[in-house]
Amino acid sequence: MAMAAAAAALSRPAWAARARVAGPPLRRFLASAGVQFQYIVVEKKGAKQNVGVIQLSRPKALNALCDGLMSEIGQALDALEQDPHVGAIVITGSEKAFAAGADIKEMQDRTFQECYSGNFLTHWNQVSTTKKPVIAAVNGYALGGGCELAMMCDIIYAGEKAQFGQPEILLGTIPGAGGTQRLTRAVGKSLAMEMILTGERISAQEAKQAGLVSKVFPVEKLLDEAISCAEKIAGNSKLVAAMAKDAVNAAFETTLAEGNKREKILFHATFATDDRKEGMSAFVEKRKANFTDH
Repeated sequence: MAMAAAAAALSRPAWAARARVAGPPLRRFLASAGVQFQYIVVEKKGAKQNVGVIQLSRPKALNALCDGLMSEIGQALDALEQDPHVGAIVITGSEKAFAAGADIKEMQDRTFQECYSGNFLTHWNQVSTTKKPVIAAVNGYALGGGCELAMMCDIIYAGEKAQFGQPEILLGTIPGAGGTQRLTRAVGKSLAMEMILTGERISAQEAKQAGLVSKVFPVEKLLDEAISCAEKIAGNSKLVAAMAKDAVNAAFETTLAEGNKREKILFHATFATDDRKEGMSAFVEKRKANFTDH
């Protein structure tokens, strides 16, 4: 019922208007792919329209992550990845909920055989494999799959009333989209164990203190601050930003020795780019760099 209500709320004319805001390259991609979103709104923001914003929009379900919503996020990410003007992406929800969790009604009757043979939830991981930097702007609830979605992003900004949690234990299951792995890497074993084994939530301030969140802002300023950060990222070389993201992610996925090796390879690779030459020349000549993403 919540899904039907959300679909009705986001009519085709409203989607078309939002697509116009997105800008020509993004609009052409979405039109050519026949994409019509029911559960998200996609726009381009920033003074130079170089920030892609994906807003979850299932208000009656507190942005519960149904399969259709996650598929639409994947489609939007594909479009934003292919838009040469977009240098960074922001994923956000409403002031009440970033995402209150996965859609339990949708998954409650699934069997082990269906989950295992269908590789259930695997496609959610697309957020973490996107080359362009992704910022989560979290207001309200980020619980279960919502917390996992936020942790798939590269940076998390939180509104001062945000709440983070992995309450799957209360439903007789465990996190299945990276919660046990990413939360432990972000906040350490003890706090991760406490949150996952009790289902208890932490506040935005506690999340910042634990290292899960970068910064905390007033609720009404959160999205603007996330877009501002994304604009700074988008103003750099998109090619080199992707290399930097790759290198930092290696710290979470490899040993120190392997991570350093990966960093060195990527560092050396920047010397094959025009943007590295431009950046250093601009520094020496005391002028602003003009990156071309080559």
